[in-house]
Amino acid sequence: MTQAARWMGLVGWVALCFAASGLGAVATMPEIGTWYRALVKPAWNPPDAVFGPVWMTLYLLMAIAAWLIWRPAGFAAARVPLVLFVLQLVLNVAWSWIFFRLHQTGWAVVEIGVLWVMIFATTVVFFKNNKLAGSLMVPYLVWVGFASVLNFTIWRLN
Repeated sequence: MTQAARWMGLVGWVALCFAASGLGAVATMPEIGTWYRALVKPAWNPPDAVFGPVWMTLYLLMAIAAWLIWRPAGFAAARVPLVLFVLQLVLNVAWSWIFFRLHQTGWAVVEIGVLWVMIFATTVVFFKNNKLAGSLMVPYLVWVGFASVLNFTIWRLN
């Protein structure tokens, strides 16, 4: 693989992750100022302004992690970790639609639990292939763990 192809791969992984972010935002943005604002939330719920920068950072870290796994020999050589990565990315988008667009906070708790397990599995497999790639997934794993507790609490409060 040429150096140019490797850098284009990085662009591709960033584009994929930010496309997922955009699909999630389509479900989320219309609901932030209306439905979500009306929910009872715990006192430790972060301000709305925190979520965007955190997620943008996480999507960038995820993209770099996937690229580090892909970079040595492409998709064929890293099929299992990259399939896990794409599956957790699909679950990530699905959570936004279940929670925000469908207003199904209880089902979102179930879905985010599955998402967390998939992120954990992806992180473990990434660590086995590339320590830096695994490390870049850890903040995402921690944030989704926090989001899981927040989702559960919002479900219980409402």
